[in-house]
Amino acid sequence: MTCQVLPIAEEHIVGFHSSLDRVARERKYLAFLEAPPLSETEAFVRKNIAQHNPQFVAVEANTVVGWCDITPMERTVFAHRGSLGMGVIPEHRGKGIGRRLIEVTLNAARAKGLARIDLQVREDNIPALSLYRRFGFVIEGVKRQAFCVDGSYFNLVSMALIFDAIA
Repeated sequence: MTCQVLPIAEEHIVGFHSSLDRVARERKYLAFLEAPPLSETEAFVRKNIAQHNPQFVAVEANTVVGWCDITPMERTVFAHRGSLGMGVIPEHRGKGIGRRLIEVTLNAARAKGLARIDLQVREDNIPALSLYRRFGFVIEGVKRQAFCVDGSYFNLVSMALIFDAIA
């Protein structure tokens, strides 16, 4: 079966919500423990579509198995920046899907005119840290005990990518 990376469309909303919820319920990769209500997810996706914000999904056999999005910051002084979020459901990890998603999404962010992409990742998420480094993200700091799940604290690593055009 071939996995396609596609710009998100309205027909992907329910599948995106489902994959988001699956990854969130793992309780270690995302900044929430379950997906927001479907109505909020729908509003997020529709806003991204309307504003041509970079948001892509990986689809296999009509099922969303991963996503990557970059949400531009809204304040004028931060309008050159975007925040990256991504995830791949467990059984599809290690197949290059995350690499394909982030590559396409970063290219779209650059084409949109964004100059800096920010993200935060748990310090113990070694595969994600490695992926981000391969794409040029650098560590800008560590937020100690910034992530807490079930009484356990984890450090968050702040990373950023600055596109060469403004370096």
